[in-house]
Amino acid sequence: MSHSAALKILHLLSQRPDSTGSGIFVRAMLREAAARGHDGFLVAGVEVPEGGPPPELPGDRALLVRFGLDEGLPAHITGMSDVMPYESTRFRDLTEEELDRYEAAFAGALTAAVERFAPDVIHSHHLWLLSSLTRRLFPGIPLVTSCHGSDLRQFQNCPHLQERVLAGCRGIDTVVALSRAQRQEIIRLYGFPPERVKVAGAGYDHRLFRAADKPRPEPVQLVYAGKLSHAKGVPWLLRALDGLDSPDWQLHLLGGGSGPEKEHCLQLARQLGPRVLVHGPVPQAELAAILRQSHVLVLPSFFEGLPLVILEGLASGCRIVATELPGAREVLGGCAADFISLVPTPRLRNLDQPYQEDEEQFVGDLQAALAHQMEAARRRVRLDPSRVGDTLAAYTWTGVFRKYETVFQSLLS
Repeated sequence: MSHSAALKILHLLSQRPDSTGSGIFVRAMLREAAARGHDGFLVAGVEVPEGGPPPELPGDRALLVRFGLDEGLPAHITGMSDVMPYESTRFRDLTEEELDRYEAAFAGALTAAVERFAPDVIHSHHLWLLSSLTRRLFPGIPLVTSCHGSDLRQFQNCPHLQERVLAGCRGIDTVVALSRAQRQEIIRLYGFPPERVKVAGAGYDHRLFRAADKPRPEPVQLVYAGKLSHAKGVPWLLRALDGLDSPDWQLHLLGGGSGPEKEHCLQLARQLGPRVLVHGPVPQAELAAILRQSHVLVLPSFFEGLPLVILEGLASGCRIVATELPGAREVLGGCAADFISLVPTPRLRNLDQPYQEDEEQFVGDLQAALAHQMEAARRRVRLDPSRVGDTLAAYTWTGVFRKYETVFQSLLS
């Protein structure tokens, strides 16, 4: 791209630019945009005292809405998931007055950012209140919004906020989905014309996540990376492992959480003794190092937009055990490999809660898939990386950003 085509891109995220999939996404977009010669600015939500701009940006290129400090805002960030990897407030619990103060705080930051930066295009994250507010405030600036999946859950779980969301979101110029299945859900829920909803996926950092020689599988090294919550299937994973004694295994439990669900997960982990190592939240570089030394990645989630950790695990030479979600099928559609086991998802109520009568079957299916991949790891059956090479090549952050770049340019032309 020539220098004359460089864009000024204002990135928007209503929560921390770290710790979650959307936070990692924003930082990757900032990094890839800069590599392509574009200019970036960020408006995001953080919590004092820890919060600050991501390292991809100088401090004068970010305006932060500070929960726990800015007048009228809750002490904790209002999270796009009801269970976040850090202390958070739920949208469903906000009063009308609190919602007005929330929007007023972000409106102030957005207005200041637009006046200071004069963006060519705005790239917001989540089909939710911040994107709706942005469209209402700046109808003349091209707006592209990434859907991450958690916004679709909020939309269905908070029907009292739907009109507030739709008031602006239906005017978004282009919505970008993580998968084809998610695209159809966006069209159905929000009533977008199909031509305004594109698919670009999400990426993994191929510089960080790469294969290396694995340790001897004595014990087999398992890893889970994600929120410690029920929606991610963590309690059922721990129940499945509780019934597996052979081959010998060790689970690395990575990720944060909050509230009773996190405590329930940790209680189950403690019952399994030293075979479960609880790491808490870790930076991407540490996750990559653990994956390189692990044999099996397991993702028992009941809800995912596009499970990036599966790509990170594959790139790191891990066997995969995951629930058979639409996003997982789409990522792995061309990978008919014996080192990937997809477990049928149980029937769900409220989007991510299995029916009690289906739990035993799900735990059994998960247990069987784990036993199969653990035994193959124990026997040191070789993985053929060529089976997933094309899949991995399609999901680098560089490739994903170029799809967004095409969307930006088409709107400006």
